[in-house]
Amino acid sequence: MTARVRVDLTGRGYDVVIGAGLLDRASELMALIVGPARLAVVCDTTVDALHGAQLARGLAAHGADVSRIVIAPGEGAKSFAGLEDLCGRLLALGLDRGDLVIAFGGGVVGDLAGFAAAIYKRGIDFVQIPTTLLAQVDSSVGGKTAIDTAFGKNLIGAFHQPRLVLADLDVLRTLPRREVLCGYAEVLKYGLLGDRRFFETLEATAPRILALKAAPLLAAVRRSVEMKAEIVAEDERESGRRALLNLGHTFAHALETETGYGERLKHGEAVALGCALAFRFSAALGYCAAEEAQRASAAIAAAGLPTRMDEIAGHPFAADALVLHMAQDKKAEGGALTFVLARRIGEAFIAKGVDRGRLREFLIEEGARP
Repeated sequence: MTARVRVDLTGRGYDVVIGAGLLDRASELMALIVGPARLAVVCDTTVDALHGAQLARGLAAHGADVSRIVIAPGEGAKSFAGLEDLCGRLLALGLDRGDLVIAFGGGVVGDLAGFAAAIYKRGIDFVQIPTTLLAQVDSSVGGKTAIDTAFGKNLIGAFHQPRLVLADLDVLRTLPRREVLCGYAEVLKYGLLGDRRFFETLEATAPRILALKAAPLLAAVRRSVEMKAEIVAEDERESGRRALLNLGHTFAHALETETGYGERLKHGEAVALGCALAFRFSAALGYCAAEEAQRASAAIAAAGLPTRMDEIAGHPFAADALVLHMAQDKKAEGGALTFVLARRIGEAFIAKGVDRGRLREFLIEEGARP
């Protein structure tokens, strides 16, 4: 079973192909978008060991010179130093603007390689081949690329759309359970922000999706990508509706900054916790019923994901530090805080000018230090 979702951007649209066995068909699937260009495959050591040889075989029929650039795994690679190193290695290969970068890995590799492609010789084409569930349903689609800084996550970056996304569901079978859960957090996010029926389907099918059963997994990935593709086509550069995709992320990024982007709190876990906090904050502000917030949190918890800050090692967090990180959020305008909040499950909205004092009070109610 294979699904194809179109990201419809005038003159720069592309397909997201979802299904099993796509690595083996890489040359065939890429033939329509690239000729005999040189290819630079960027991956980390983990993905290279698990899937590098298979992708190399899948690209062999392409008939082009294929080079592999292997980087260290982990969020730490998404830095100015990591970007400089990658750009230097691309330059050493002598790639020109007619060649192609392949981002082969999870969200870190996709963000880093995509950003490098955006700025390499003022822009070179790239293809996303995401190898985590989180990257397949979220970060590989939509053209957002970035690195992290000491001031926060993804604050330096560019919009640079891929030419093609290949989401091979088979590679997910090598993921640790924790990484599958991280990806599922982003799947749940789509239901929570804009499709109540999808959310209800996830409530019923979560165990089978998390067990990577073919049919429900394909359906969940396809619907997630469809929702993202629709929003990206309407608002490519996040000037309006696309900000809804950041449900939970303002809380999540602040918590990730406090925990150092490490193993204490992975991105998907932070998003899950952030979504629960966003719904409870919405209820606290009177935007949605407490029962809706409880139902959202229950679905997150049922999957084995965190819904409260005291579940994270190193808690309690300082409320003032979290608020300061949130003030650095990309959605903030003129120093005022902007959040994605909810009126009900499946109906998120953008709330501007959120009161810092009320936010601080809420965080303390949730267990943060005064």
